[in-house]
Amino acid sequence: MSDSLIIIPTYNEKENVANMIRKVFSLDKLYHVLIVDDRSPDGTAAIVKDLQKEYTDRLFIAERTGKLGLGTAYIHGFNWGLKRAYQYFIEMDCDFSHNPDDLIRLYSACANEENDLAIGSRYVGGLVNVINWPIARVMMSYFASRYVKIITGLPVDDATAGFKCYRRKVVENVLRSKVTFVGYAFQIEMKFKSWKFGYKIKEVPVIFTDRTEGESKMSTSIFYEAFFGVIQMKIKSFFKTYKQA
Repeated sequence: MSDSLIIIPTYNEKENVANMIRKVFSLDKLYHVLIVDDRSPDGTAAIVKDLQKEYTDRLFIAERTGKLGLGTAYIHGFNWGLKRAYQYFIEMDCDFSHNPDDLIRLYSACANEENDLAIGSRYVGGLVNVINWPIARVMMSYFASRYVKIITGLPVDDATAGFKCYRRKVVENVLRSKVTFVGYAFQIEMKFKSWKFGYKIKEVPVIFTDRTEGESKMSTSIFYEAFFGVIQMKIKSFFKTYKQA
């Protein structure tokens, strides 16, 4: 039994999913992997099910009815894991923009350094560690994180990062507070609430490499949800008491 569950949402990731699964399971640390697939029409789920024969009791899949949003995919995965004995929950993408070799550093930041949330950060200390992104997208992402920091006070340089490791207690407490966003604003909300609850957060420097296979899921609606959602989230926080269970 592993103490760590890696949750990977997928939609049309047939080019990446098998390579990602094999890479994770080649690492020295024993992880379990849950693929949350949103009914990919390209056969992603079938590839995962075939690999389950090889990785019995280590690889799991949850199939949903369609594209229901990144945030709800992770919440589905969190709830699945909370029904079991996992102590650490890791979010990562399937497209290798998050390097699996960095998993042990995120895990260690929580398990060995007593942090409650470890963030794989592209922008620690003002540095920009991004490869293969157009400059316009780099600037949008970087200044989005600056915007979040200014509006909310969240002491995190990469507020939109999606490569993270949580202790179990953080997931339990944040989910009780009813996470509201479903797109990339979900990533901001989870960090913001973790901070408001008083959990210890560490940013772990990583290099983000844009996908080489498959298509990006970014859209303008996702961007607007994040932009306006930050203001809404900050206003709501004035009327809420954050107390750890």
